[in-house]
Amino acid sequence: MTTPGLLTGTLFALAAGLMWGLVFVGPLMLPEYPATLQSFGRYLAFGLIALPLGWLDRARLSQLTRADWIEALKLAAVGNVVYYLFLASAIQRAGGPLPTMIIGTLPVVIAVSANLRGSAAGGAPIAWTRLLPSLGLIGAGIALVNHVEIAQLRADPQADLARYALGALLALGAVVCWTWYPLRNADWLRAHPDRSPRSWATAQGLATLPLAVIGYAVTWTWMVASGNAFEMPFGPRAGDFIGLMFAIGLFASWLGTLCWNEASQRLPTALAGQLIVFETLSALAYAFVLRRSWPQSETLAGVALLVAGVLWALRSKAAAPTELTSELHP
Repeated sequence: MTTPGLLTGTLFALAAGLMWGLVFVGPLMLPEYPATLQSFGRYLAFGLIALPLGWLDRARLSQLTRADWIEALKLAAVGNVVYYLFLASAIQRAGGPLPTMIIGTLPVVIAVSANLRGSAAGGAPIAWTRLLPSLGLIGAGIALVNHVEIAQLRADPQADLARYALGALLALGAVVCWTWYPLRNADWLRAHPDRSPRSWATAQGLATLPLAVIGYAVTWTWMVASGNAFEMPFGPRAGDFIGLMFAIGLFASWLGTLCWNEASQRLPTALAGQLIVFETLSALAYAFVLRRSWPQSETLAGVALLVAGVLWALRSKAAAPTELTSELHP
């Protein structure tokens, strides 16, 4: 691999991380908007963006069977809509840093899950002796960030610790969704080596659209029926909501994935997987910019431990967490 290729691939990975970090911004910028509306709004935008992409790729998409589209629908429901519903709810309740740190464990959690299945994406499983130290580092990093956040909550007489704890649990739910998703997605791709991963990604975007339309309509109906005073269809800040949903749909859901695919073509799989930490670092940076504060030393130490833990696990030659996450990111 040439140095220019390494540099270009790293820059593409950095760009993907910067854009993926945007998914953590929406719930913080629109705190008055229900998580359901943000989840369905984001994927409604992504589905509309996928329509012209699907038209351009219609020849390959026509090769998909009914069973393939049902699988795409399942993956879209869990890996897109439900995942972001959990994530947005977690951020609104616990703030940005802790959910971001929990989501940042995904590469290692996926590796552990792949090991428990007896296969790491068709490759050699990662040795448990390598994973256990990394899990210890990650756990220590999350504990440090959690300690800082709880200390700040206790200093606020109006803080709700139960709400914070619920946010942490919701973040764990997001991790479960996006652990199941890449494993299942990789199973389909391995079973269909003749199919284009890019066309499969577009298919999932198209499958997301009807789910988002139905979810948005149900949310609207429920708010009207329950007498909720929230202004529908686009809330009290319609311009901000629509603009942010389309920005996240375009940059995070489509362009971020495109940049990641470009990085994956230029970098060794093991190296590309390590660069997923750009997403976690970007999301944390955005969260503190919105707070207009600099992270405390304990938070910075926690971030360093998280990054060290992920890199420790991914230094093995097993390709499980990297190949799985490079196919399509939420």
